Amino acid sequence: MKLIDHGVVYSGGKILDRVPDDIRKAKSLTMAYQIMRSHSSKSDDGIFRISFDAMVSHDITYVGIIQTAKGSGMKEFPLPYALTNCHNSLCAIGGTINEDDHLFGLSAAKKYGGIFVPAHQAVIHQYAREMLSGCGKMILGSDSHTRYGCFGTMGFGEGGPELVKQLLKNTYDLKDPQVILVYLSGAPRKGIGPHDVALALIREVFKNGFVKNKILEFAGPGISELPMDFRTGIDVMTTETACLSSIWVTDEITEQFFMNHGRKEDYKKLEPGSGAYYDGAIEIDLSQIDSMIALPFHPSNAYTIHEFLENADELLASVEEETIKQFGTKVKPDLRSKYINGAFYADQGVIAGCSGGMFDNICVAADILDNGSIGSGHFGLSVYPSSTPIQKALLENGVSARLLADGAILRSAFCGPCFGAGDVPANNEFSIRHTTRNFPNREGSKPDQGQISFVALMDARSIAATAANGGKLTAASDIDFDSKPFHYTFSSEMYEKRIYNGWQHPDPEKELHFGPNITDWPKFHPLAENMLLKLAAVIHDPVTTTDELIPSGETSSYRSNPLKLSEFALSRRVPEYVSRSREIMKSESERRNGNVTAELAEVLEKCGADKSIISETEYGSAVFAEKPGDGSAREQAASCQRVLGGRANIVREYATKRYRSNCINWGILPFTLSSDIPFDYEPGDHVFVPGIRKAIESGQAEIPAIVVSGDKTTQITLKCENLSDKEKQIILDGCLMNYYAATL
Repeated sequence: MKLIDHGVVYSGGKILDRVPDDIRKAKSLTMAYQIMRSHSSKSDDGIFRISFDAMVSHDITYVGIIQTAKGSGMKEFPLPYALTNCHNSLCAIGGTINEDDHLFGLSAAKKYGGIFVPAHQAVIHQYAREMLSGCGKMILGSDSHTRYGCFGTMGFGEGGPELVKQLLKNTYDLKDPQVILVYLSGAPRKGIGPHDVALALIREVFKNGFVKNKILEFAGPGISELPMDFRTGIDVMTTETACLSSIWVTDEITEQFFMNHGRKEDYKKLEPGSGAYYDGAIEIDLSQIDSMIALPFHPSNAYTIHEFLENADELLASVEEETIKQFGTKVKPDLRSKYINGAFYADQGVIAGCSGGMFDNICVAADILDNGSIGSGHFGLSVYPSSTPIQKALLENGVSARLLADGAILRSAFCGPCFGAGDVPANNEFSIRHTTRNFPNREGSKPDQGQISFVALMDARSIAATAANGGKLTAASDIDFDSKPFHYTFSSEMYEKRIYNGWQHPDPEKELHFGPNITDWPKFHPLAENMLLKLAAVIHDPVTTTDELIPSGETSSYRSNPLKLSEFALSRRVPEYVSRSREIMKSESERRNGNVTAELAEVLEKCGADKSIISETEYGSAVFAEKPGDGSAREQAASCQRVLGGRANIVREYATKRYRSNCINWGILPFTLSSDIPFDYEPGDHVFVPGIRKAIESGQAEIPAIVVSGDKTTQITLKCENLSDKEKQIILDGCLMNYYAATL
């Protein structure tokens, strides 16, 4: 794999090391710019103002989105909007509240003219691929793995407020994104699958930020060597590179997909124009990719399986050290005991979700097991087809029966193993999974209670090879197996009989179904003239994931209840955060009622501020983190901070655009701090930002502030850069809901 860290031109199927005379014109020849321009009301000022063709949300995001849009004046869905039920499908936590959300979703689809996909029918992204994708289209989803590039569809995963904007007929604004060419050549060797290619790519580009917030554009002769499911498996994992979106050239294989799904009109040829300009390039020779494994706790922590086995003791020791560093001595990691006489033994295998549960992956896994047995030991294998059409095809071609006979467990379409709500391993167990992420706790353990288990990402082929060896870690590229030819025929009859499609047929008289856990958002105030912040959490980890900001797993049941959900904010990383934030909220409430606390008055005095400004100075909590927001698109990573009185983040940089956007949409000031300015402050210290409202109104990029730490005060400069006029107004109004309410 080769990274080219400078501009290149793509012409005649070759990468040319040159810069065109008119870069902007040449960049407009990329597929990404052609598609975005066709969806933008205006782009000549360098900003795309995009209206999407369709949207998708699942059952831990759509309630809040619809509630917000309803409160902002929405009367009906202005575009096809699919509400899938693939996260809280089991209805296993919190009593009735999961199914209450599902009933809310169905009632909303009927009232506003949406599409409702019942539980166990399809995971969100597979339904979008099968039913909503199309060459040259754009889809917005409230899930970070909204990636449909290999279907010729640009998918963007964002927080809920961005979907609310579309429901209110506003646009998704994007300033001239950079585009990186991904040039594929060669063909994968036998036993190599899409997760192997994806993990190799993530390893090369995540930590160095090579493609962060950029669009990946796939081209090259290697694409023709890849079936659609293989392309899909690579494409969905581009999210873990921290890129913004993806798009691929389309060909006869793409066309066959749409014909097979009864939608041949949705195919058209896509390719870059001759002389298209890219801001960089990645060359991947598919023939050189080896079987991969991504060790805890990130997909970028990847090695070839051979590298891992050669250095297992050292690498496992580093995982144990990282575990103690993150969770303290309450947990007792013991991975090296699984490495015996040069072999490593896993405890569990899972093939699931939008990346693993594809037809091709499951068929090849059955071929590798080939009437063998996973054994009667502790190792187990679970397989989750990603939709009922795939499940039906596996029943009809006998693959399901073969897998069951080999000892595997077949389950329904469900995203649980990807976020800690299914197949939770035992304490200290090691699970190998063809799923999207292996962040801490994504498998469902609770380190704060002394539990710890581990997930490594691998391709379905190597998982099957490992299962055939009773859990002994095995690279699929090292075994000989017969791969039987298989053909997938899509059947839509289950969808036709079970899915409610009310697009363009809203029923305004329909009443929404509210369960007791579905609550409205609390009131948020506009930005005050001045801001006094108290640090409720200070995190110096290199990266802070959204899973740490608001945990996944059992907390998903409370996504419809902002107050209840906020109690989990940073609970697995800074357990004191919630109580600290509540104390600050209490002081702010007293200030608004005219009762100024002694602490508040004392801090302002240390800053040299007159007591008379107290009535114009909001008191809120803040989080400092080096690089927060990697991972999920979930808006709750920001909204929970806001519900708890959070008014600002102070960071070195934001891991993703979507997390920064979430903060802005919830009225959280997105401050950054230069790397040369030390931040050795502690929770409980204060940051006073005088004149913050005027600074935001005027677009001031560098804002003076005063840090109060004990009796010491320090002058610092906070940056608040690249805010659009709309973003400024959202912050001034206090949040996106207030912004829309002001226009009613």
